[in-house]
Amino acid sequence: MSGVADKRKPVLDCCGGLNNVDYSKVDMSVMEDVLKHIDFYDPRFCVAVIAIIFNPFFWNVVARWEHRTRGLTRLFGGPYLACYCLGTLIILLNVYRSHSMTVAMKAQARWEVMASPEVFYAGAALMALGSVLVVTSFLALGFTGTFLGDYFGILMEEKVKGFPFNVTENPMYWGSTANYLGLAFMNASPVGLVLTAVVAISYKVAIIFEGPFTEDIYRQRAQCCKHK
Repeated sequence: MSGVADKRKPVLDCCGGLNNVDYSKVDMSVMEDVLKHIDFYDPRFCVAVIAIIFNPFFWNVVARWEHRTRGLTRLFGGPYLACYCLGTLIILLNVYRSHSMTVAMKAQARWEVMASPEVFYAGAALMALGSVLVVTSFLALGFTGTFLGDYFGILMEEKVKGFPFNVTENPMYWGSTANYLGLAFMNASPVGLVLTAVVAISYKVAIIFEGPFTEDIYRQRAQCCKHK
């Protein structure tokens, strides 16, 4: 029995995690096939990436500056008008981001592997799901709740817990990401997949900064109410 056992292939230790994986045997042909359809030096691709990264960076920097200085509130004569103006600018920036991503997708090659009715309809379903998350999130929060009203001192009475916030904590961000992924599927666009990944990463970073900061705003409000 010992002789037979010695000839058996060693069993990988599952507790060793990824250290036991032989990466030299990983099939990278699919990834290589995707990447050969993408021109990373295309100016339209670069513009789309810049637009994606700039948007959350811009609104976080401006909103924090407003919270610290009340500069926009003084400029526009009140927090509501200031918030409406910033929100309108954010909408315009997001429209341009969507436009730049669409231009980049149309300018680069389609991937025939994705050019099937199944992928197209999956993309349409993703866009429908994403739109539901975005619209219902906006309806639940309102304009000021959606566009950083907290930073202007326009606070909600209580945390929204109904749909879609009982499904995901950041439905506006992930709904938007689903829309872009769906658009990439419908256009059989490998560059669209890459741009969607950039969107998801940008939103994830934004959430890391926004979440604790917003919670601190409401924590300060709760402390002030206790002292009254």
